[in-house]
This record gives sequence, structure tokens and C-alpha cells, in this order.
Amino acid sequence: MRALAPRTLLLAALVVALGGAAPSFAQNAEARVRVDRVRVEPLAQTVPVLGRLVARQSGMVAARVDGPVEAFSVEVGDRVEKDEIIAILDRRILQARRNEAAARLVRSKAELETARAELALAGQDLKRLDGLKSSAAFSQARYDDAKQQVTIDRAQVREAEASVLSAEADLELADIDLAHGEIRAPYPGVIGQRMTEAGAYVRSGDAIVRLVGDLSLEIEADIPFNRLGGLTIGRAVAVTLDDGSDHSASVRAFLPEENPLTRTRAVRFVPEFAKTLRPLAVDQSVTVHVPIGGQHDVLTVHKDAVIKNGTASLVFVVKEGTAEARQIKLGESTGSRFEVLGGLSEDEQVVVRGNERLQPGDKVQIDGAT
Repeated sequence: MRALAPRTLLLAALVVALGGAAPSFAQNAEARVRVDRVRVEPLAQTVPVLGRLVARQSGMVAARVDGPVEAFSVEVGDRVEKDEIIAILDRRILQARRNEAAARLVRSKAELETARAELALAGQDLKRLDGLKSSAAFSQARYDDAKQQVTIDRAQVREAEASVLSAEADLELADIDLAHGEIRAPYPGVIGQRMTEAGAYVRSGDAIVRLVGDLSLEIEADIPFNRLGGLTIGRAVAVTLDDGSDHSASVRAFLPEENPLTRTRAVRFVPEFAKTLRPLAVDQSVTVHVPIGGQHDVLTVHKDAVIKNGTASLVFVVKEGTAEARQIKLGESTGSRFEVLGGLSEDEQVVVRGNERLQPGDKVQIDGAT
């Protein structure tokens, strides 16, 4: 809604006194205005319930390895993206452990190559003795010893292969620990608090910062049990922030707990915020307009078209390129629109931008529609 300029107030009062007939005060230049169509929309009776903004993702970001904090790359209030570095631990010990694991892997692979070579050699001996079975030089004892050696060498190969797998796993764990020396944001958000400082020694699980995911805010409201009947999963509702801006939200979930003192149940809503006058914050107050009855169709006008003149409500209707001042009667509010009880008809065009400078009878040029 808009307030009238002093000259417009006088003219509007004259319009009302004349019973709605708009006197002509046409000017040479056409006023450029933006219009909106009067239309029929569903309206449901609602009751306001005070809710709050809550973050779906919020909590402590902890260290995953032990070590001293070498440096912070963020301050309280800084915004971070997913995987952005928050702090760095002293990684020299972690790097040394990684190098040690890499050396063990190289040694294990060398031992595996040796075991395979010994197995191949034992296999050649066994094959040679097997070829002498029909000769006088054949020795059953030597043949049995060769078979046993092949069995032993095969076992050593399997042991060496297991050693290589173990060394590879140790190297992978060392790489993971080294990567965890850089503490990164698990989701986008704002740093709410630093829980330690550079130089402090932290252990795995110790909190480094408190991160608030302000890009994934929801609305939580404690709804009286007898008002839940008007809500279903996916039902759209109107919400109003404490800066007075109107938005919409849809029901996501009903929490299966009831407060025995207030007989209310927490309901979560997914908001669709348009432009807000102030930055959003966790625990910010939100008024949820909870439906208490069935929907019915009503004639509506955009709130920006309405000009208050004392207790009267006026709009400028565009008729054949001329601004006509008209007093209307308003009903309930529905989002960014008002219910119209009288004074307008469906599909009429009303001025929503530029009406604060208009006078009854002005020539207008439509510069678009909302």
C-alpha cells in the first residue's frame, strides 16, 4: 500500500465527495505506469502463528586427526562454500607418516617380486626332476623335497601379496589423514564461532568452528493441535517476516511430538523467499498464516495498487489511457494481494507503479504489467 501526496489527497477527497466520478486534470505529458490485473484467486481463512527460522544444516566442524592448528583462513561472520578450507593443521608429522607408509609399500612389492621369483625357480626344479622319473638318476626324496619347496614358495607369495595389500591400505589411510590436515567446510554457510585458535593442539573430534548453513533455512512453527486439520504435506501457506515482507512456504513435515503443556506440534515449512529487507538469520521470527477453513475464490487486487486516504482505500484504474481514481472496499489479505469486496471488477487494470504521482484524469502510458 502507498501513501498519497498532499495534492493527490485533496483530489482524492474530491473524488470521494463526488461519488467516485473522477474530474479531469489531464497534463500534457503522459505518465509512465506499471499495471496489474484485478483477478480471482483462492482465499482461505487463516490464523497467525509465530514461528522461527531454523537451519537444516548447522553445528560444529571438528578435526579428524590430531595435531596443532597451524593457521585459520576464516573469521567469524565469513561465508564459506562447500569444501572451502577453514583451518590447516601442522601436517609435517602426517606427511612423514605418509612417506613411511609409501616406503613400506615399495618394500612389500619388492618382497612379493622376490617370492614370485623363488616360486618360479622352485617350479623349474620340480619340472626338471619330474622329467627324470624314468631314469636311473631319479631320486624320490629329492622330488618330494622339490614339491614341498614349491608349496612353501607359493605360501610365501600369498603372504607377500597380503603384505602388499596391507601396505596399500596403510598408504591410503595416510593419504586420508594428510588430506584431513586441511579442515574444510562440509556444506556452504557462515562461520558462527571459532572454537580454538592457531597454535592450539587439537585431537580428532575436537570442534574447530561452528558453521551455520543459512542457505538451507526452514520455518518451524508450533501449531495448536486443533489447527493441524488445515495443513497437509505440500500445502502452500503465506508467511510474513518480521520486516513486514510477505512470502510463501509449503508444509514439509509434521514432527511426531506434542508439547503436553501447550498442546502444540512442531511443523516444518520449506520457504520460498522473495527479496527481503534485511538478511535472514537463524531463530528470526516468522508469522505463519495457518489455514483454518476451506478455500474459496475471491476477487483480489495487488497491495501496491492500494492508496490509503484516512480510512478510505483508493486505486487508479486505467480506462482508455486515462487514470481514474476509484474508492474500493477491501477484505482479507492473501499474500501480496487484498480481497476486494466492492469497487472493482475482474480483469480491470490498476496502477501498481507510478500511482503515487498520479492525479485523477491524468493520461498514462503503460510501461509493463506485474
